[in-house]
Amino acid sequence: MRYSLLDLAPVTQESDAAQAFRNTLDLARHAEKWGYHRYWLAEHHNMPGIASAATSVVISYVAGGTNKIRVGAGGIMLPNHAPLVIAEQFGTLESLYAGRVDLALGRAPGSDQATARALRRSLGSSGDTFPDDLIELMSYFLPVQPGQRVQAVPGAGLKVPLYLLGSSDFSAHLAAELGLPFAFASHFAPDYLQAALQIYRREFKPSPQLDKPYAMIGAGVYAAENEREAQRLFTSAQQQILSLIRGHPGKLPPPVGDMDKLWSPAERAAIEHRAKFTAVGSPETVRARLQQMLEITAADEIILTGQIHDHNARLRSFEIAANVLREIFAG
Repeated sequence: MRYSLLDLAPVTQESDAAQAFRNTLDLARHAEKWGYHRYWLAEHHNMPGIASAATSVVISYVAGGTNKIRVGAGGIMLPNHAPLVIAEQFGTLESLYAGRVDLALGRAPGSDQATARALRRSLGSSGDTFPDDLIELMSYFLPVQPGQRVQAVPGAGLKVPLYLLGSSDFSAHLAAELGLPFAFASHFAPDYLQAALQIYRREFKPSPQLDKPYAMIGAGVYAAENEREAQRLFTSAQQQILSLIRGHPGKLPPPVGDMDKLWSPAERAAIEHRAKFTAVGSPETVRARLQQMLEITAADEIILTGQIHDHNARLRSFEIAANVLREIFAG
């Protein structure tokens, strides 16, 4: 069993992207020490509270500041980019940090429609062309063939492991067909998790990269020394999601004492449903909740994420999570 970390490089209301990146590198160094297997960053655009839009650049910054932890994208939203460009970027990363780079791919825009147009998605790529774009990308990592007119330099012949992300059954089918590892975004979209995992495992076909299914699940974690403090820390993420569903995404706010003053009953229900795969509480509570998630999914790996306003509290939350997961895996 492996445990990993997904970072959105959160920008708090009192800070900026520069501070977010310093915090990201600090967290990555601690995650390496605490035994996290990989450290992924996610592509989002036009989101004031998320600094990792130029994902490959931030990956390079983190990989250059750490020693052995795997570093990668969780993920790159492929329809936003020409496959050749992504092959070149990750070929460059693999050339710089050999054997440590992951490339996980999604087909969502990671943004709103206006931002998608600004990213030039209308020029050809879309969610509908994702399978073809993926096959094209995979071809650029193969050894160059005689007469091949377009090649990724660097990239060709490099072994950059690919992963597919999903929040429905679409990528489960595709990951199974291509024999790729599959990571489900259960940390914010829990509804289709079990169905997607069943499809992936049932339909999986071995590939040069993978001989049997490898399923990863996402989980939010907000851990502290006691229940009350953990619940308080969690309110920053709840406020940020509330702003998002109201159509006004913003920076990560400080925690509050009472969310009932901020949301309607319907909004509360929606946000709580979204957080179904989130562990909030003391070390004992978080241990029980994470163990339950692993048992009901039989996942091969769990990827943790958490939007916590105070950097030191965020460090402590991921440290607690690492401690309890080591206990779980030790049996």
